[in-house]
Amino acid sequence: MKKVTLILGAFLTLFMVSCEVNGVDGRDGFDGIDGIDGRDGLDGLDGQDAPLPKVIDVEGTFTLDNDYGIRHTFDDSIEVLETDVVLVYLLWDQADGSDGQPIDIWRLLPQTRLLDQGVLIYNFEHTFVDVDIFLEADFDLGTLAAGDTDNQVFRIAVLPAESTSGKSSVDKTSITSVMAYLGVEDKDVKKVQLK
Repeated sequence: MKKVTLILGAFLTLFMVSCEVNGVDGRDGFDGIDGIDGRDGLDGLDGQDAPLPKVIDVEGTFTLDNDYGIRHTFDDSIEVLETDVVLVYLLWDQADGSDGQPIDIWRLLPQTRLLDQGVLIYNFEHTFVDVDIFLEADFDLGTLAAGDTDNQVFRIAVLPAESTSGKSSVDKTSITSVMAYLGVEDKDVKKVQLK
C-alpha cells in the first residue's frame, strides 16, 4: 500500500510542478503569406444542384491495329476519384418490347463467351483517368467474326464513393438497378464514338 501511495504522490507532484499558474505566455508568431485560391470544385452529392452521376455509352471496334482494345478517357465534365467504383457493361443483345421498341440487354464485364475457336473474354481495367476495354482469348483473335469485334457498345457507370459506402446496396450486375439507384435515365446517358 505504501508503494502505491508513494507512486501516486510522485505523479501528483510531477503534475503540479509542470503546471504553472503565473507563467509567461509565448508571443504570437508572424502571419504567413496568403496562398493562391484554387479552382471551384463540383457541388457534392448532397447539394441540390449536384451533378448527375455519370453514365456513358461508348462504341468502338476491336482490331489488330488497336491490339483488340479500346480506351475511353474521361473528359473534364466527369470527375472520377480513385475511390469511386467504375462498372462496364456490354450491350449483349436486344429484345422486342411490348410497345415495338427494342429493349437493350446489358451484361456486366468481365463477360466470357465459349466459341468454336475457344474461350473469348470481354474485360476491362480502369483508373480515375480512363477505362481500357479489351479482348482476351486462348486463340488467335484475328479469327473472330465481325459480330464479336465491330461496333461494340459498352455502358460505363461511375458510382461515387459516397454512394457505395453506406448501408444501402445496389445490384451491380444490373445496369437497370445501377441507373435507378443513381437516378439516371437513358436520355441522360452521354454517347461517345471511339476510333
